[in-house]
Amino acid sequence: MSFDTIPVRKGEEINQKEIESFLRRHINNLPDSPLTVEQFSAGRSNLTYLLKIGDWEAVLRRPPLGPVAPKAHDMEREFTILKEIHPHYQVAPKPFVYADQSIAGSPFFVMERKRGIVLDTGFPENVNVTKELGRKISELMVNALVDLHQVDYTKTKLKDMTKPEGFMERQVHGWIKRYERSKTDDIVGIERLKSWLISNIPDSSESTIIHYDFKLNNSMFNQDISRIIGVFDWEMTTVGDPLADLAAAMSYWTESNDSELLKREMGEVPITGYPGFFTRDEFMEYYSKKSGRDLTNMNVYLTFAYFKLAVICQQIYYRWKKGQTKDERFANLNVYVKNLIQYALELTHKRA
Repeated sequence: MSFDTIPVRKGEEINQKEIESFLRRHINNLPDSPLTVEQFSAGRSNLTYLLKIGDWEAVLRRPPLGPVAPKAHDMEREFTILKEIHPHYQVAPKPFVYADQSIAGSPFFVMERKRGIVLDTGFPENVNVTKELGRKISELMVNALVDLHQVDYTKTKLKDMTKPEGFMERQVHGWIKRYERSKTDDIVGIERLKSWLISNIPDSSESTIIHYDFKLNNSMFNQDISRIIGVFDWEMTTVGDPLADLAAAMSYWTESNDSELLKREMGEVPITGYPGFFTRDEFMEYYSKKSGRDLTNMNVYLTFAYFKLAVICQQIYYRWKKGQTKDERFANLNVYVKNLIQYALELTHKRA
């Protein structure tokens, strides 16, 4: 459940000599010991490595191997975001230094290493799993999201890096275009869903920093699971509608009695379905209470969030279908895409 490291995978090696030289030029007081490198086993997109020089440790993050879409995996942007957010939201890792591709053949940045427990589909053996613990974890997750949305982005460089006005309109049209570019199968109802989303774009009442990939396995807890000490993967972060961030978080938050349409076929069920954990409705109600935000129109955001998740999965399936990835876990992902589209369509008939 913690971030486990493994020997660097074949084909994913990094230029250790160049990186050590770079680190010694840019970070003061490093020990005299040689650099050693291990790889974090988790994650299927960006690659992360554990760097050690004596008792000094840090994490290196770089894009995946192979061709990368023009605006995807922007290491310099993520580094800048962390640099701006960390002073105001210290569960975000502190970034140390950024390097362009001239150093090691790929852009990367180096950030602090946090030590703790990452929860996903189970608990460490020494943890007493109770309903009270499930509720505590749920509350901590809501509080972390509320705290992020309270950071004043106008006091950071994000005010110059982002365009909050018209956020939801750009999101809806942008993700529809992404779907069309990666389309493989004909899915019943997709045109109706796209039309509904375009006709129901919400007017955002405010803008905040949004993580936009906020979920349990992007969070780290201390050893007794009494507080969150880390929130990771800031690649999608921007300034936009906080309710879109909440809805995206809910699209990843599973329940024990979920619709069959939401059952994933790519591994074990996350622990959010265990007794004591908030349902999505309870999570949103607690968020509303803690933040003071009105969730009257939340169903529109949720419908879009499930469509967005379907498009993300469709893009992965498209890569598998075109032979750009050989990972057989993705072979049946088109079934989950259809299910998500169907679920989003069902949401359009619910209350606004």
